[in-house]
Amino acid sequence: MNCPKCEPQRPKWPWLALFALAIIALSIVERLSRTDAGTTAAAPGSHASSDERAVNDTQTVGHEPIGAAPKDPFEAELALAYPQAPPRTTGSRTFNLRAAPSKVPQFDGQLLDVWAYNEQVPGPVLRVRLGEEVVVQLKNDLPQPTTIHWHGMRVPNAMDGVPGVTQDPIPPGGSFTYRFVPKDAGTFWFHPHVRGAEQVERGLYGVLVVDDAEPLPYSRDEVWVLDDWRLGRDGQIDPHFVTRHDLAHDGRWGQVVTVNGDASQRMQVRPGERLRLRLVNTSNGRVYRPDFGALDPRVIAVDGMLTQTPLSAKDFELAPGNRLDLDVVIPRVENDTTFEVTDRFTRRPFVLATLVVNGARVDTPTFTAPSNPNVPSWRAAAERPVDVTYVLNAQRGGEHGIQWTLNGRPWGEHIPSEFEAGRWVRLRFQNDSGRLHPMHVHGQFFKVIARDGQTVDVPYFRDTVLVHPRETIDVGMVPIDWGRWMMHCHILEHAEAGMMTEIHVGEGSHDDGTLPGR
Repeated sequence: MNCPKCEPQRPKWPWLALFALAIIALSIVERLSRTDAGTTAAAPGSHASSDERAVNDTQTVGHEPIGAAPKDPFEAELALAYPQAPPRTTGSRTFNLRAAPSKVPQFDGQLLDVWAYNEQVPGPVLRVRLGEEVVVQLKNDLPQPTTIHWHGMRVPNAMDGVPGVTQDPIPPGGSFTYRFVPKDAGTFWFHPHVRGAEQVERGLYGVLVVDDAEPLPYSRDEVWVLDDWRLGRDGQIDPHFVTRHDLAHDGRWGQVVTVNGDASQRMQVRPGERLRLRLVNTSNGRVYRPDFGALDPRVIAVDGMLTQTPLSAKDFELAPGNRLDLDVVIPRVENDTTFEVTDRFTRRPFVLATLVVNGARVDTPTFTAPSNPNVPSWRAAAERPVDVTYVLNAQRGGEHGIQWTLNGRPWGEHIPSEFEAGRWVRLRFQNDSGRLHPMHVHGQFFKVIARDGQTVDVPYFRDTVLVHPRETIDVGMVPIDWGRWMMHCHILEHAEAGMMTEIHVGEGSHDDGTLPGR
């Protein structure tokens, strides 16, 4: 279509109307062509990180502008599953955290040199209700820079805590304020994203619980933080981090396993109680498979997000970064009855914790367990083409002698993947190595749709999925939260040795490769 170069000297109103319509049509065509070419302008509300470098090498997936209504039924299903925006703010809660070297009693009273939040390991459980703003004022009194990453939280990109990507590292003696309104109720946790293999292993982690605006009437709501510790001959934390041994295996596994810092956790319960038990794996590398024996807990949430329906907890694997919320009813049995919770992931089972029945019987609260019936089915998802494949493997090289890579590239040589916000994509994790890799995506949730080419119907979302040796896992995802997000193996030694990359979520890229808002 050609625009007239001049107008008649004495135009009539009908011709003026046609001319105006032509100009509008050309404007629309030009805008669409710019969008398809990936040269859109910055979107309102997009967050620029402290690292302003351009990304010149990206994999781009998707073409439609985010403002368009979902045309794909998979995207329409996702729109019903969880909100794109946080709820209306009803208040604010402020927490003060100080990261510093400390001595804390661990392992049945032994005094241990650690790095801790507020002189406790695990760190404090921060609790808010959905709709409340979270304000965390962090003071860094460590001998190293640090940050806080809010694992599983869909926070504004600038609050994600990744140095060089979303913020500058906080220097020793420095401070930083994290501020966000959670979009989702659930169980989340927080930890550093600077030298994580050391800082997390030394004790820097805590749990953030976002309760529903009107919590269900459980008898009790408890948090179990699972961790393991590698100790030296002096009984203190082994100071050798990211070793060749760890890199050649499944990361750092310790010889002492604790629940809430206790190597022989015994939790008192009353007959008839109904518990919401939140399990969080904060280990660097260890995977757990808790067996509750004669109890029959139901899984009601995975990685903070409610399941489509309550599920059996049998054979659920809890990889580093994973969380499980369980609905547990204590039978009306005699006092002093015990229920052991045994880890069965390895060939040597051991007791994680013991529930001890003690006290007067109580009426079991009766209510329907929480669920999310809107978890997408995404039927026939496995028939759709793969948008991006990530090959997981290792190679010689790097400062540690072994590099863990994605598509043959370690962090620093990585190629970010660029996704259109609001558009369904199929990602493939192809593990060509003989080791475990729990793959974690920041800022988004996804759903497993296939394992080794076989379609699976998984009724829940994840932010971290464990990929076993020589296994291929396909996931479906609709990225809706804007920004530059990390994707990495959550075996922290593997991540530090290079198994990290970025995903960019936005409306497209500019001609120079930068994201909107750069």
